[in-house]
This record gives sequence, C-alpha cells and structure tokens, in this order.
Amino acid sequence: VAQTVPRGVRGFRATAPAAHLYDSILDTIGNTPIVKLNNIAPEGVEVYAKCEFFNPLSSVKDRLAIGVIEDAERRGELKPGMTVVEATSGNTGIAVAMVCAAKGYPCVITMAEPFSVERRKIMRMLGARVIVTPAAEKGTGMVKKAQELAKAHGWFQSRQFENEANSDYHARTTGPEILRAFGGKPIDYFVTGYGTGGTLYGTGRVIKAASPNTKIVVSEPAPAALLTSGKGQERQADGSSAKTHPAFSPHPVQGWTPDFISMLLEKSNGVYDEVRTVDPKKAIEISQLLARKEGIFTGISGGAGMATALEVAAEAPKGSVILTMLPDTGERYLSTPLFENIAADMNEEELEISKSTPNFQLGA
Repeated sequence: VAQTVPRGVRGFRATAPAAHLYDSILDTIGNTPIVKLNNIAPEGVEVYAKCEFFNPLSSVKDRLAIGVIEDAERRGELKPGMTVVEATSGNTGIAVAMVCAAKGYPCVITMAEPFSVERRKIMRMLGARVIVTPAAEKGTGMVKKAQELAKAHGWFQSRQFENEANSDYHARTTGPEILRAFGGKPIDYFVTGYGTGGTLYGTGRVIKAASPNTKIVVSEPAPAALLTSGKGQERQADGSSAKTHPAFSPHPVQGWTPDFISMLLEKSNGVYDEVRTVDPKKAIEISQLLARKEGIFTGISGGAGMATALEVAAEAPKGSVILTMLPDTGERYLSTPLFENIAADMNEEELEISKSTPNFQLGA
C-alpha cells in the first residue's frame, strides 16, 4: 500500500558518492553547493546560500589562493623553491598555506594580533610560518610587513587586495557556477560582503553581464562603513593602502572590511547597486540561528551576509529570489564572540536530562 509522506516532512534521501579520483587536493576547490533556506526565510520569497565552507580548507579564500599562485606560475613570477608571503586575517593565509604545501613552496604569513588564534594554529599545521603584527597597526600594518619581508628577502607576495588574478578566478569559477546552478531561473538579488573585493568584483560582474536585472547588494559592518562613508582611500604607489581609512573602527566580522578600501573593491564600483550596513551583533545572532534552525554552520561573516539577505528578503516583492555567500565555517571562530555564549559544560536542562535515568552520571 502506497504511503503518503506527511505535509512538511521530507522523504528519505541519500547523497550519492562522488565518483571521482583527484590528483591533488587543489582539484577539489570550487563547485560549492547552493542551498535553499527552509525555516528562517520570510514567506513568499526564496533565499539561497552558496556554501563556500565546502572548499577543502573550508573557505572562499581557497579560490583566491589557487587563482593568484597559479597565475604567478604562468607569468614566471613564482618559480620553484621561492617563498610565498601574504598578509591575512586568517582564511587567505590558511588557503595560501594549503596551496603552498601541495605545490612545495615555503610560506610566510603576516597576521594582525587580534585575529582568532585557531587560524594561526591551522596555518602552522599546514607548514606556514606566521608573523604576528601589532594590533594597533591593524590590517594596513600586516600588509606593510608582508611588503617589507618580500622586498628584503626576494619573496613572492601574492598581494590579494590588488591582484586581479583574485577577482578573475571568481569570474571564471564562482560566477559561472551560480549561473549554471540556477539554470536560467532569475536571481533578483545577489548579496555579498567584501574583504579583498575579489568575490564582489569577479562574481558580481559575471552575474550582472548575464542578468542585468539582478540587484547586487554589498554589506559592510556598521562600525566600519567604509563605502557608506563616501570617503576615498589613501594609497601607496602600488595601489595598496597607505593608512587606515577614516571610517574604520574595529569589528568582529573577521575576513570582512579590513581597515582600508582595497584596489579590487575600488574597481568594483559600478558593479554593485546598493550598500547596506549590518550590526555585528546581528551577524552573530543570524550565524547562530542558521546553525540551530537550518543546520548550516557558518562564521560571523556568513551571518553578516545572511542578515543582510534576510533584510532584503523582508522588503522584496513576493516571488523574489535572493542569493548570498557564506564565506567560511563556524569552526574558525571558536575563540571569538560567536561562541561566547556557547557553553562547554552541561547546563541545568542537560543535567536534568542526565538525572532522568540512574546511571552514567558525572560525579556519581
């Protein structure tokens, strides 16, 4: 007798194993899934997330790293045995360290002091040497330290904030992946934050070219509303930041909005249609909500992007389709405010559950 699956209950499903043998971990970068929200999106609209934590080292920055390093190899700028140096808040450094490990390059990372300690440990486990720079000098300080080291030692600096190989890789991969996944289905809004600006500039221009009616919304933390301020960025001769942007103040959305407007972000002017700000507290709240209500485990930057996407969704016409990027995994944030209210020990409710049966209780 045929059985009817109750309304709202999904039928049995299993993920088919990927029938591939890969020559290198680097071959697994990209083709990340796009997942629909089923529980927290407003009614009448569809909200999707491109889950970049499915990349091998769990962030969108894996794309940047392979893009800039293989571009440098093709150009002859990066030769066998050369050391690669990069400045990073963590995810780029982890990705660069992975690519260097797979390809056999020594790797040095400069990183400002406030960024999460687990990121430093991951980079060191991948074989990178991590040079920590003073918190007071912010992101600009770690970039200048990378420049100083590259010049002094003849190392290759990947220059993620200015290097168009970063955005070009997104134009060749991330943007086309999105268009293929939607298969002609209109995308009414594409929401993204920015760090280097590579995702925005590369992905955004491909989506805009294929779908001119898609509205591209950029999100930035309210304490560091650099684009919203309308103020320009002072630069060094090579296009990198000369000093901290006047609108910047520290915020917990690691990977988003360094203390300067990157050259790639500046070049994306004209790609995006709107800039919105997001409260970092809201970003943390939505990241936790995604975990509890959707089973989607992303970091504060993912929470920030989704908070903005949900804000857009609440205002959008019925039937609208909204897509945002989830840049990384929540595991990068164990020592940050994202987990500040997440206990390691049992709470009262859990203790009561433990006591509800007689055996195997702690302290008994």
